[in-house]
Amino acid sequence: MFPGYLTEIVEGSIVMNPVRPFHGRTIRRVSADLETQLAPVWELVSDVAFPFDDANEFCPDIAVIPAEAEDENRGAYSPDLIEFVAEVVSPESVRRDYEIKPRWYASRGIANYLILDPLKGHAVTMWNPGPDGYRGRDTIPYGPDLTVDSPLGKLTIPTAHLPIDRKARPQP
Repeated sequence: MFPGYLTEIVEGSIVMNPVRPFHGRTIRRVSADLETQLAPVWELVSDVAFPFDDANEFCPDIAVIPAEAEDENRGAYSPDLIEFVAEVVSPESVRRDYEIKPRWYASRGIANYLILDPLKGHAVTMWNPGPDGYRGRDTIPYGPDLTVDSPLGKLTIPTAHLPIDRKARPQP
């Protein structure tokens, strides 16, 4: 609807974020890494609407849903279809990605939530969903391969090739 912006409904407000090259590059690289590891019964979708309630409709950067559902080629899907979800942090999305979305994703029983943060140069893995959020959380600096033990199997994501916004990080 608005070229160059990702639009979502978060806590009852329409939120638009400008799309940045690091954001898109992270999504492309992680999606390519994941696609080769998924069984044919699963598909990746990006920036497709998942209405959680009347006030929260998220468009995850990467979501894994059943291939059969993806074949329907809809504009919106039930969040109950998501098996794995990842978000890429932008300056405008920090609070949503780290605080709001984990609560909603966990409340729907999504087993694994991955935050990829080019601003800080690290990934945050969350697992063991509960009604108030994820009970498990690790922060891993970009560099080594990241392995997520998920219901989809062990997913390995090389992080050394993910972009880091050097302007956003303090330099040594």
